[in-house]
Amino acid sequence: MSTTPAFLENSVIIAAHPDDEMLWFTSIVGKVDRVVIVFRDFWASPELGKARENAIAHLPLRDVTCLDLPEPGTYGCADWRHPRPSAYGLRLGLEETRREAIRLGRRVAGAIRRSTRAVGPQRVDRHYRANFDRICATLEPMLKPDMNVFTHNPWGEYGHEDHVQVFRALDHLRRKIGFRLWISNYCSERSLPLAMRYLSKTPDAYIRLPSDTALAREIADVYRRFGCWTWAEDWAWFEDECFMEAPREEAGGAQARLMPLNFFSIENAVRRAWPKLPLMASSAVGASVLAVALLRGFL
Repeated sequence: MSTTPAFLENSVIIAAHPDDEMLWFTSIVGKVDRVVIVFRDFWASPELGKARENAIAHLPLRDVTCLDLPEPGTYGCADWRHPRPSAYGLRLGLEETRREAIRLGRRVAGAIRRSTRAVGPQRVDRHYRANFDRICATLEPMLKPDMNVFTHNPWGEYGHEDHVQVFRALDHLRRKIGFRLWISNYCSERSLPLAMRYLSKTPDAYIRLPSDTALAREIADVYRRFGCWTWAEDWAWFEDECFMEAPREEAGGAQARLMPLNFFSIENAVRRAWPKLPLMASSAVGASVLAVALLRGFL
């Protein structure tokens, strides 16, 4: 008789970027049947794709697949103070326009003199929109009605546009295929305005699991060894994490319930040069914070 919990039977983690699988799914990354990573290459860091490929091949996990889709470079392009969800992820704003101006300027400069600075192959917003269809088309044959699929929450953990897009793609596929879709409980001050749209004031059932920090550190060391660790060196894993079934978009809006949040802070005060691989200066702050407490503090 199987001792595997029902929610981990026929299970898969679908994560946007390499290392997301061990940051946001620490308690289950060594227990699921398969891990699927969506993005590999990033045009602003040409050496990153090969480094990620090598790291993925050495991860201490039973079954890891990368879809090898290229990152569009969306991080920081949405207005996270007033986020606007769309069918394909989030609507991008003024920062995306600024980056397009930089891209066009570099293309012109490159036509006049040789330029060593990276230039994107197309507009970020156009790439982002196209990626939604690519993600759906690539994942659909891999998913079945009896599966448990774990992915990013609809506010993108700390607030990453690619994470929101992966959730949206899987929510779309859930309606077509019928699998169970699960999200975890990570949130930051950046993503909180969007998270509050999905969390109602009525508590509901959730699953709490202890983090496997030993395995997470082992995975992180692999990414460091191959030079593609993109998170903070001082990141402190939470002792546990929670999962609940993903909210569904209904006529009255997103339907979800409260659950404890692993709430952490990221540094947004310093504006980073772009394009660069976004290195997140982040650290866990304390233990899990109840969403009800957050509501009292922010409403």
